[in-house]
Amino acid sequence: MFLEVEQVGFVYQTPSTETEALKDVSFRMEEGEFVSLVGPSGCGKSTLLSILVGLERPTAGSVRLKGQSISAGSGTIGYMPQDAHLFPWRSVRDNIALGLEIQKKMDAEHLDAAERLMKRYGLWEVADRFPGQLSGGMKQRCALIRSLVTDPAFLVLDESFSALDYQTRIAVSVDIRSIIKKENKTALLVTHDISESVLLSDKVLVMSKNPGSIKAVHDLCMFREISPLERPEQVEYHATIKRIWRELDANVST
Repeated sequence: MFLEVEQVGFVYQTPSTETEALKDVSFRMEEGEFVSLVGPSGCGKSTLLSILVGLERPTAGSVRLKGQSISAGSGTIGYMPQDAHLFPWRSVRDNIALGLEIQKKMDAEHLDAAERLMKRYGLWEVADRFPGQLSGGMKQRCALIRSLVTDPAFLVLDESFSALDYQTRIAVSVDIRSIIKKENKTALLVTHDISESVLLSDKVLVMSKNPGSIKAVHDLCMFREISPLERPEQVEYHATIKRIWRELDANVST
């Protein structure tokens, strides 16, 4: 098993109060899967994300990646935030190399790998441009390649497409998913957009309201051989979206 999250709980403590953010969160991911996590506001998605990238330690349960406990700074996890967070004074090439600089991997082997990724995914021609000269989609692609160049085992995407307009968002999210699949990476996308989750994913996890837990798991195996842009033509695509909407609506109503 690639990722195992077992009965994870998390309690925020202050001198006077305790707030239970997560309770008995359990799920598993196979290597190469693209999984989405959806849930109502305040359900603990951000807390769970912090645990998965090693910034927080659960107060109960365990998280194991390839059988090992996750820790911050291990270099095994790539993180792609909502905003591309490119430094405006650095070129595309230098922004992509940022992770290598931090990890002190600015050697010929890693720099050659960065060049190969830029050439493979259409960034070579703009390598000397600055972020202000790029479209929103190109910025997101640059942010992804910056994560991939350090060769992480696991990618976490934190609402990475939500800042884009609707039409651009679809094109960019499908593009990013395609790159992740081609690079044989395992990825977890946190999103508020149910349609996006069903469009892109192999599996959708639905969280309950606070304290957060996994309320439902939707295995989209029927779409594995269907490209994302063809999924809306399938009856089951729309039926799955409706089921998730009902589950989230019940979360809010109860």
